[in-house]
Amino acid sequence: MTGDRNINTGGGNYNERIERDYIQGNYYAAGQPQSLAQAAADIQLLLKQLEQTYPTTTTSQQMVVAAEAVNRIESNPLLKERVINAVKGGGLAAFEKAIDNPAGAFIVGAIKGWQEVEAED
Repeated sequence: MTGDRNINTGGGNYNERIERDYIQGNYYAAGQPQSLAQAAADIQLLLKQLEQTYPTTTTSQQMVVAAEAVNRIESNPLLKERVINAVKGGGLAAFEKAIDNPAGAFIVGAIKGWQEVEAED
């Protein structure tokens, strides 16, 4: 599918130009509860998008993709909060399994670190 896609998020609009294949996902307004499966689907979509730009053949390449995913999650405080809350409810191991991506283990490590920092506050 190619073309433009506009999504009303309830708090504004999300606009995206699609030039290649895309994976349809669910978008959630901030403040709504998000399940572990939903959070994992969001991260899977992000990883698939990154894999179109970055190679993932080797472990070090997978780490680069994971680092970029972590950067994008950290730059979106609402997404970061939703992921942390979903993991609190479902557990890190279940989240990693739900992501089903080699980069998932690295992302889970970042989430664990975020939880530890949050617990100290």
